[in-house]
Order: sequence, then structure tokens, then C-alpha cells
Amino acid sequence: MTLLTAITRRFFLGATLAGAAVTALPASAEMLIPEKDELKFGFIKLTDMAPLAIAKEMHFFEDEGLYVTLEPQANWKVLLDRVITGELDGAHMLAGQPLAATIGFGTKAHIVTPFSMDLNGNGITVSNAVWAEMKKHIPENAEGKPEHPISASALKPVVDQYKAAGKPFNMGMVFPVSTHNYELRYWLAAGGLNPGFYSPSDTSGQIKADVLLSVTPPPQMPATLEAGTIQGYCVGEPWNQAAVFKGIGVPVITDYEIWKDNPEKVFGLTAKFVEENPQTTIALTKALIRAGKWLDESPENRVEAVKILSRPEYVGADEKVIANSMTGTFEYEKGDTRPAPDFNVFFKKFATYPYYSDATWYLTQMRRWGQISEEKPDAWYEETAKSVYRPDIYRQAAASLIDDGLIEASDVPETDGYKPATAEFIDGVEYDGRKPNAYLEKFQIGLKGKEDVASLSN
Repeated sequence: MTLLTAITRRFFLGATLAGAAVTALPASAEMLIPEKDELKFGFIKLTDMAPLAIAKEMHFFEDEGLYVTLEPQANWKVLLDRVITGELDGAHMLAGQPLAATIGFGTKAHIVTPFSMDLNGNGITVSNAVWAEMKKHIPENAEGKPEHPISASALKPVVDQYKAAGKPFNMGMVFPVSTHNYELRYWLAAGGLNPGFYSPSDTSGQIKADVLLSVTPPPQMPATLEAGTIQGYCVGEPWNQAAVFKGIGVPVITDYEIWKDNPEKVFGLTAKFVEENPQTTIALTKALIRAGKWLDESPENRVEAVKILSRPEYVGADEKVIANSMTGTFEYEKGDTRPAPDFNVFFKKFATYPYYSDATWYLTQMRRWGQISEEKPDAWYEETAKSVYRPDIYRQAAASLIDDGLIEASDVPETDGYKPATAEFIDGVEYDGRKPNAYLEKFQIGLKGKEDVASLSN
């Protein structure tokens, strides 16, 4: 296949940005010429796959000499397995997937990410019946509407009622190492509810649980809620807003309200692919950075993105449902629509940069809930984060885009890979990515230090 002339644009692999210490990928030539130009990427039907759709539809992949096929996957496990086997060259992934695979929780494989796909984007929805009970414990604002953010302490009396009646309280999340699992667990624990633990011999995640969490694929969440199999769920859009439109449930909180500007999905590839195709990796990262920038450039672009995502080959949901969150608002209880300008962030706030501190937060949650069954020193968290998150690749892609005049130098953070400490969580607990064990010590519910599940009191 004849490569586009665009791939012969000048590219300096040695370029770095101020304040950055990077490890350069091997350079086989001065020009950026992909080693592999026909690629197949996987995704799950969620609005946060948008950078992939936009990179394709706006021809950003083609600008880099890449011919990309995008293929929806049945679930997150199938998606990861197909990346590992090479059936997919890369994929839209849960932030926890590359980390979990690399440390051997579930499938063992070295997966890396040079690109963070977005910030925020998830919500927690409960059934109408549960919401009716929760509202009794939620104060109202001056307009007579529920005050936000809503604490899981308002859910606790409902769970207690279920317990007293001898009934389990079930909630859905999309995958054991999903951001949704950790956000839902964080919210529940902050409200005094134990979401359960994992152990090497019991991977249900329901040990000692007040609320029983289980996996449900994202598009099936509303139907599973409507059937009464689960009483609530945590999922990405458009599946919270779908519950509102169907009149079967009420989103009670967004992940922005649980952890302001939390990292969400990443783009994952095998370390082997990156090693064998370094320039291809930089080229695809360039295209994805451009897609993120395009998505955040204007309201008009968001409207166009909604139309693209609503097509059956992408998310395949109704335009109005997708637009409800993608265009700066979010509807909680039917008719209670509130501004949510940062519900989906794809580029601003350095959303696409793969920070080590983001990786470390997910590792702390794996330890907190027993997916990492033994104590690890702080150095282990740092080493693991650096083996998976690859800002060196991102910076080389960004340097080329700056050289091409497509982004500004100010669009890339001056950082050592760690964000400043933040307490912008629903419970106000401060997180410093450089001190993971000290962070874990701050929680009443969850493993810390040398604890394991067996050592916890009933």
C-alpha cells in the first residue's frame, strides 16, 4: 500500500519538552514512517471511545499514514484477550486493565499505555424504588431539589432494610479492574458501606460485603436494572442517561463528584507491539492527541461528535441520550438537569497525558480491596506505574505535533509524571501519588499495611 505523503513530514525523535525526563524509543530513521500501517483497534460501545471514532472520521489516523479499522467488542475481557493474542493491535481500555494484566491479576501480560483517553464520564444509578427511599435521607436545596453531591450514607438505611429482610443488595459494575468498580467502592465506603473484598481464593469481591457488586456489560445495565436483578450500577455514558430516558432509574452521582477530574479510559497496547512498532505507536498517539483536542475545541465539535457516536458502528445509542452528557449537562432525576461542563473532558486539563500518579491511584485501590493481596513498598507502586504508563511516547508524539503546528507547547504539562496532591474527593481524603501506603492508612474501610482479608474482624 502506498503511504500518504503526510507520513514523510519532519519528525525529530529526540525532541523533548521543558521539564521532561524521557526515555527515547529506538529510532530507525529520521522520518516517522510506521512499521505497520494497517491496524485494527477494539472498543466498547461507550461515549468515551470518542477519540478513536474522531481520529478515524476526521482522518487524523490517515494523516499519520495509518489505515485503521475500529471494531466493537462484546466485553472488556474479550477485548483484552484479543489485544494480548494480537487479533487487535490496540484498544480503548479500562485504566485498570493494563495495570492488572501487567501485575498478573487475572490475565498475565505486559500491557502499556501512552495515552489517557479522557477524564470523568461515569455515573452511579439506582432503581426508582431505591431512589424513593434514599430521598428521605437527602437534604433539599433552595429550589426543593436534592442537594449534590449525594453521599452513600443516604443509601445505607436502604441497604440496612434489605439486610433486615434477609435480601441481598446487588449493584453492577463493568469489570473487576474497571474504574467503575473502584469509583463505586470508593463512594460506598465513604458512606459507611463495605463493598467487599477479594482474596487469592475468592475472586468474587464480595467477602464481608454490605453491598454485593458483580459484573454487567455496559449496554446491558439498564435492562438488568429494569429486570430487578440489580438495584443500581456504576457505568459510563450513555447508560446512566438511558435509565433516565427509559424512566427506570435515577443517576445519583457522577464520578466527577466522587473524584474531581479523575482519569478514566486509556489506550492500551502490548509492550511487544510497542517494541516492534515504535514509530507506529508514536503515529497513532499523535492521531489520538489530535482527536482529543478536536473534541474539546468547541461546542460545535461536540454536537458533531454526538452525531458520529450515535451511528450503529460506534455507540449506537439515540443522539439525545448521548448529547445529554456530551454537550455539557447531566440529568439526574427526570427533569433535574444540571450544568456539567466537565462531565467528559478529552484534552483540556492535560486529560490525555499518562500520569504515573493516575496509575498509582488504581494500584492503591487494587490493594485496598484485596486484588493485591499483600503489602507492597512505595517503590513497587512507582516501578509498576512506570512499566505501564509511557509518557515518553506521549512526549515524542506531542513534540512532533508541536513541530507541525498542530498543538501548542503549553498543551503538554511540565511534570515528572506526578500530579500535585489533591483532596478533591467526596470524603476529602488527600491523595499523594508519591505516598501510596500513607494514603491507604487514611481509610477506615479497606486493607492497609500488612493486613489481609483473613486478618480483618467480622
